Amino acid sequence: MNEFSRTELLLGVEGVNKLKETSVAVFGIGGVGSFTVEALARSGVGTIAIFDDDKVCLTNINRQLIATRKTIGKPKVEVMRERILEINPKAKVEAYQIFYNKDNADKFDLSKYDYVVDAIDTISSKLVLIEKTKECNTPIISCMGAGNKLDPTKFEVADIYQTSICPLAKVMRYELRKRGITSLKVVYSKEPARKPYENDEDNCKTNCVCPAGTTRKCTVRRQVPGSVSFVPSVAGLIIAGEVIKDILEIK
Repeated sequence: MNEFSRTELLLGVEGVNKLKETSVAVFGIGGVGSFTVEALARSGVGTIAIFDDDKVCLTNINRQLIATRKTIGKPKVEVMRERILEINPKAKVEAYQIFYNKDNADKFDLSKYDYVVDAIDTISSKLVLIEKTKECNTPIISCMGAGNKLDPTKFEVADIYQTSICPLAKVMRYELRKRGITSLKVVYSKEPARKPYENDEDNCKTNCVCPAGTTRKCTVRRQVPGSVSFVPSVAGLIIAGEVIKDILEIK
């Protein structure tokens, strides 16, 4: 018996062995990405690369797997790396504390990964990542908007051009079409976004608690979306499932 014995009962020894030889890169280790990474690690994926420039913040505790009182102020990729290795000490972890964008994208060879996960919350960086994976024919799955949602049963997997309702997906369709990208596998929600309650006295804009050294603070964001524990986590787990099924060619 081993830590992946129950997985072998579903995927077989060959499937588990293939996952050991698989490398997946996850961009964005937040409410969605942290759960994706955890599921990949518990599935026995042998190499996991994680990209995020952020540090754990007090406001992450309500929804991010790696966020606890003890991890506040620590780089997310370092906390996630430690957690992966606690699950599977044999895993190879590449941790990059960077904000992936057009200025540093050429430093990373995405062709060496078997699959890429886009859990980034910035449109410009999502587009750069998608373009780079398409250039080197590396499979990618992208998460659309999970903020301001309360119904995790509304998530679906589809091509970006078959999506509806999601405002982020609409913007992405427009931008991808301009770039000549004709397909993109995504996880998105058909739940209309809810309007966040306004609290002028105590919010991230007026009372920022981002850890020292945080470069992209809430104060510079156009809007800080509301979120809960049971929505982005579900999106992250769906993504992990799609990655595993695609790698093993499970229909």
